[in-house]
Amino acid sequence: MEIDTFFEEMPFADLLGIEVTAVEEGHAEGRVELREALTWDADGTTAHGGVTFTLADTVGGAALVSLVEQPVPTVDMRIDYLEAGTGDLTAEADVVRLGEEIGVVEVGVFTEETHVADARGVYKTG
Repeated sequence: MEIDTFFEEMPFADLLGIEVTAVEEGHAEGRVELREALTWDADGTTAHGGVTFTLADTVGGAALVSLVEQPVPTVDMRIDYLEAGTGDLTAEADVVRLGEEIGVVEVGVFTEETHVADARGVYKTG
């Protein structure tokens, strides 16, 4: 499955402005530009946790799609928020386990200056 096709089927990621910027075998990177509609504070400077989570989930899924070439529904996702995301967010994802039924991906989310979150996603691969 082409990554472009993967995202054509994800209108929510498109709504948020999530962009996958790099995909290699078992690795993906992405970004989302912070804008006021994606923030939780009155100043419009801090990303809502749901945006951070969705970026991690989307880029994690893209890393697995690069290996299995089919959609990979999320089974479980755990995220640890480390710092406030005040600025555009980027994510890097690496597949750490690829099984016949389940795949596991680790994702880091960052701003230009801050390590915002670490996530571990479990996706259905078979």
